[in-house]
Formats: sequence, C-alpha cells, structure tokens
Amino acid sequence: MTEVTRGVWYGLSAYTIWGCFPLFFALFDGVPAFEILIHRIIWSCVFLALVITGLRRWPAVRTALASPAQLWRVLACALLIAANWGIYIYSVETRHVLQASLGYFLTPLVNVALGMLVLHERMGWWQMVAVVLAGIGILIQLAMLGELPWISLALAISFGTYGLVRKQVQLDGLSGLFVETLLLLPVGLLTFGWLAGEGMSHFGVSAYTGGLLMASGIVTAIPLLLFAGAARRLRLATLGFLMYINPTLQFVIALVVFGEPLSDIQLMSFMVIWVALGLYSWSSWHYRPRGPVSQD
Repeated sequence: MTEVTRGVWYGLSAYTIWGCFPLFFALFDGVPAFEILIHRIIWSCVFLALVITGLRRWPAVRTALASPAQLWRVLACALLIAANWGIYIYSVETRHVLQASLGYFLTPLVNVALGMLVLHERMGWWQMVAVVLAGIGILIQLAMLGELPWISLALAISFGTYGLVRKQVQLDGLSGLFVETLLLLPVGLLTFGWLAGEGMSHFGVSAYTGGLLMASGIVTAIPLLLFAGAARRLRLATLGFLMYINPTLQFVIALVVFGEPLSDIQLMSFMVIWVALGLYSWSSWHYRPRGPVSQD
C-alpha cells in the first residue's frame, strides 16, 4: 500500500467516524448535553495523555505550556472547540442533526470568508461566488421560514474560527488538542464534582452510562489521530473532498435514522449550498499546487 493510499484510508476512516457521531451521542438518553461535554473533555484529556506518552510527544507539550503568549491562543482554541462540541451534542440531543449537517457543509466556506476578512488572503472569483451562494442559502431559510438556522451558523463559525486561531499555534494536532483539553480540565473536574455532590451526576447511575461517558474521550481522539495521519500524506485538495463525507453521513442519518423532517425550503437551501460547495471544490482542485507531495 502506497503512502497516498494509506492516507486516503486514514481520511475515509476519520470522516466516516465523525459522520456517525450522531449515532453515538444519541445513546446518551437522558444525560444533559453539558454533562456529556464535561466528560468528553475529561476523558479526552486522559486518553490523549496516554497516547502522547506512548508516542513520546511530551517535549512539544512542555514547550507549549512554557509559552504564555502561545497559551492564550491555545485557550482561545479550547473555548471555541468546547463551544463547538457542546452545540453539536445539543443538536443531536434535540434532534437537529440536519442543522448540524448544514453547519459542517458551511464550514469550508466560512474558512474562506474568515481568511479573506481576517488574514487578508486573496479570494478567487469562483470562491467569492461560492461564499455569496452560501449566504443566499442561509437567507432563503431566514426569509421563507422566518428564522436563522442558529445551530448551523454557530457550528460553522465556531469551528471556522477555531481553525483560524489554530493556524497561529505551533503545535501538531495531537499535542494541540491535549493542551486544549488540559486547559479545560479544571473546569470539567470542578463541574463533575459539583454534579456528584448535588446528586445530579449520571456517571455512577449505571455501568452502561458511565462506560459511554468514558468512551466519549476515546471516540473524540481516534478520528483526530486518523486525520493527522491523512493530513501528512494527502494534498489539501484531496482532504477537502473527503471532508464532505462527514456532513453527508450526518444528513443521511438525520433523515433515515432519526426521521427528521426536511421541508422544501430547507431542501432548497441545502441545494444552493451544495452548488456553492461544488464551485468551491472545483476551484480548489483546479488551482491546486501540482508539485510532489511531502512525506515529512
């Protein structure tokens, strides 16, 4: 198996796991989204510490913790990813997976817009058309349904901004996520202790629920490790195409498994955004660098 083929399999695995997340978080029947979030932070931190120990990545972590200027950026990343995780869990809990799917379809276009507005990156003509079409797709729902798809926008903006800030942090994906969860760990442990003291914790209710809460950390870390392996072996354009597996699976799960209703207006909005993504993907592929792939 070539390195590129291995990278494709890593990418397919990562995005497929992310796409099936609604099935996992739907298992937490009766557990509030914020409680799932704190356990996701706690057990992700524990699992990632074990992985970092096994891979001997502690020097990078120690360097990050010794740099106050970098820590502020990592803390911003931590707050953004925690908000993203919490909103996503809430979307599954309240059966708004279609909105979550739309949010992750929007994310690459939000990245393009943020790059232009904040980093002053040059936007190609087709990319500009794609961003405008995405805006039209959102306006369709606002004008015809009378409400903004706030879950979609919150997920896209939080994850897009996370990516923007994360670009300024000199840490690999694994070490970066560990430091992020490490910074959130005190809040997670204090909240867990408060819930336990008030008798509101679901962690000790049953072995099944406790096991699910602990597994949330492993489920969070594994696709990130697979994605890191894919990112080292594949071009960004290839990763961009694979990325759509995640929201597509969520879209199918929302309709087929959860039976969420899809109105004609919502479908029209999705179709406009899919056209925008098609233009964006074509532009990214057409103007991609054609040099050799680095294996570093």
